[in-house]
Amino acid sequence: MTNEIDHHVGKRLRRRRRLLGLTQSQLADAVGIRFQQVQKYECGANRVSASRLFELAEALDVPVQYFYEGIEGRGGAAVSEEESLEPDILSKKETVDLVRAYYRLNERPRRRLLELARSLDPTERESDVA
Repeated sequence: MTNEIDHHVGKRLRRRRRLLGLTQSQLADAVGIRFQQVQKYECGANRVSASRLFELAEALDVPVQYFYEGIEGRGGAAVSEEESLEPDILSKKETVDLVRAYYRLNERPRRRLLELARSLDPTERESDVA
């Protein structure tokens, strides 16, 4: 029987896989399972074991704790910066396309693009003045 944490881990798994432009089959091949198992993990139907989560984290190039970001603990854990964005913003096709294009750039153009984006953000200007 799965619970809300299993669903959260599954959503984070799907988000990262899509961000990297991987299919469920490609991810499954990378960790030695069938794509149907990835489907079950992503929808929260199956619970991901600790060892499998470690393998998935390596295949997706994220730390294991990535899958738990945004979950409140008993004491009320802080929400990560990513989770404080508009709900599901990282699931939007436009966002994924932008991130993919960004990472196709070399380091110097990426840095300049990030500087440009920050210069256009009115909240960045306010924090620079303060």
